[in-house]
Amino acid sequence: MRFVFTAIFICISCVSFAQKMSYEEWIKEAQENIRLLPKYGNRPKSKGQLAADDQLIEQYTRQEGSRSSASELLIRIGFEYLNKGEIRIAMYRFNQAWLLDPENENVFWGWGAIYLTFNDTSKALEQYDEGLSKNPENPNILTGKATIFLNRYYDNRDETFLSSAISLYSKSYSIDSVNQNTSYKLSIAHFLAKDCVNALKFYNICVDLGGVPIQKEYTEELLRTCNE
Repeated sequence: MRFVFTAIFICISCVSFAQKMSYEEWIKEAQENIRLLPKYGNRPKSKGQLAADDQLIEQYTRQEGSRSSASELLIRIGFEYLNKGEIRIAMYRFNQAWLLDPENENVFWGWGAIYLTFNDTSKALEQYDEGLSKNPENPNILTGKATIFLNRYYDNRDETFLSSAISLYSKSYSIDSVNQNTSYKLSIAHFLAKDCVNALKFYNICVDLGGVPIQKEYTEELLRTCNE
């Protein structure tokens, strides 16, 4: 049995679209546009901005029934924009979600995904760790953090990163066993660890759940390697 590590594993990151702005452009714009910074960069706001915040809070709270429900809605909307490559608008929505509920750890999942989009794994990890400090059992953040370690393993083949990724994915899966993203990446992680039994197991679990994130190239590589 031979294992071939090819470029298809670069796709373990959460983003599959073409970015509409570079990270350099993002950083430059964020110097003036505080809406591109988590928590608005903790910078003071003008009276007009504060009034707009109050209006948004009132509007969404009335619409969704509570600030926490409104926060979750804006996170879902943020990820919809992120998946379409509208990174700027996604960040606006995640910040609005935080404005509504600063204790919602899923906001940090969103911010981490933004930075992971730009491959700034250090800043992504900062956001994931802050989210996990609020809720260590959040499966979405655990999977996001695991993906950072899986990417780092792919970059330098440090087995410590791969072990950490598998541990985090496994913990996430134990909390939420129907997340296709988690089962798919857990399959990839086991494949990279040369563990065909578990690679196939979690691949088939993902297929049974719908197989949405599975890439054709990975299927071919997995089946060719693990069926030899």
